[in-house]
Amino acid sequence: MAMSLLRGSAAPAPQCPGTQAAPPSRRETLAIVSTGSRLCGVAAYTAALKRQLADAFHVTVFNLDQYLMRSPDRRVRKFADRQVMEICRAIRHSDVVNLQLEHGTLGRRGSDIFRRFCWLTDAAPRLSVTFHTLPLPPIFDTVAFLKAVTTVNINAAARLERDRRRARLLSRGFARQLRQLQHRKQVSAIVHNRRDRRDVHYLYGVAHVFDHPLSYCSAAELAAVRAAASRRRFPLLDRLPADAALVGVFGFLNEYKGIGTAIDALHYLPDNYHLLIFGGVHPQDIRARQARHPYISSLFDQAYMDTTLYQKMGALATAGTPRLVIDSDAGLRRLMGNHPRELSSRVHFMGALDEEDFLAGMAICDTVVFPYLEVGQSSSGPISQALELGCRIVASRTHAFLEFAEYHRDSIEFFDIGNHLELAARLSARRQFPPREGLPEFNVETNKATYILANGRLDAAPHGWKLAETRAAPDFVAEQRR
Repeated sequence: MAMSLLRGSAAPAPQCPGTQAAPPSRRETLAIVSTGSRLCGVAAYTAALKRQLADAFHVTVFNLDQYLMRSPDRRVRKFADRQVMEICRAIRHSDVVNLQLEHGTLGRRGSDIFRRFCWLTDAAPRLSVTFHTLPLPPIFDTVAFLKAVTTVNINAAARLERDRRRARLLSRGFARQLRQLQHRKQVSAIVHNRRDRRDVHYLYGVAHVFDHPLSYCSAAELAAVRAAASRRRFPLLDRLPADAALVGVFGFLNEYKGIGTAIDALHYLPDNYHLLIFGGVHPQDIRARQARHPYISSLFDQAYMDTTLYQKMGALATAGTPRLVIDSDAGLRRLMGNHPRELSSRVHFMGALDEEDFLAGMAICDTVVFPYLEVGQSSSGPISQALELGCRIVASRTHAFLEFAEYHRDSIEFFDIGNHLELAARLSARRQFPPREGLPEFNVETNKATYILANGRLDAAPHGWKLAETRAAPDFVAEQRR
């Protein structure tokens, strides 16, 4: 274990806690504040974390009601504040509090999120904050703002300024709160990659920072998943041929998931390759009287579903272009039938499944693909679960996945974001890395060790929890102190 970080070292070194960590002499009480929504990845991780820490702490999970937290209605927001205050009164009696922080779980408005964050962190006797997303100080888009002003686009200018204030509050405001708290009590942070660890240490000014990738399942749990996984578990796959090569993508349907890249790659793969899409539209994206979600429609277009060759040719027609004349029934059938590149028989929407089926779906796939776009994510639950299961993983070269691969060398095959030709070539090529046996080096045991370290009693500095030991970026800290 690299204990230098516990003393506010100037240059944080990578940490790999040992697979065993000594629990406190007395089983302390740990309160975890999180969301209990089964539709949220943070909730799934919290449930796994509770299992991992059950023999080290007396764990109690306090769930943030997402209906209350995310409501825009003023009256409902007051009920949300009341629930947070009730949680604050309860966690004061715990030995240590861990806040699983995904900012949207605390509210929609920046002011609501910040206020509730301050209440919870103030109430904690000892505090650890797990950052699932790390907001950094914003860089204001001056060019876009001036363009909006000069074109008298008041709404656009106001939106840019509103977004800047929100981002500033959720980065610098959070940093200021944590720095002030560590003067009078123990504060630690847990992040999911080494880039975020440096940002929390230097930019946020937090002295005690721990990093570990998301980890979910024990060896026994993984063995149970593999034993129960088979194609017969999924009726939608009954008609697939025995030699079908299954390529899976996982998670709620959203543009940043890059599923269109996987569909484009399918055009360049043999006919026995099938794409399985595990996931559905997020409930928050369901709109009244919407015939079909726009992102699903875009996937249909990329797969040439519900599209004839005549329609595609018509879409390319311009004014003055000679009209197409069909002089035979055979030509009419060819033009009005399914498009020759139509993929409806090779793209399978598997639906939004529960966690057991979700993991079983990964286990049956020949390759699990993560074709995400770059959106500033810190981590991804599905790629962590796929790696634990020993799946063959092909992922786009986003910052989050590159950081994840630093913990799991020789485990992930990469392709450039949006490059469907490279993706197709990788899928049709032999596996780059051999299958792993057993748990990865960073697993539920090392994750447990990290949480025991972060939430246990750290050695106090001679002058208490003063920030003097922390070498944070001077310009950022100086600005906050003014």
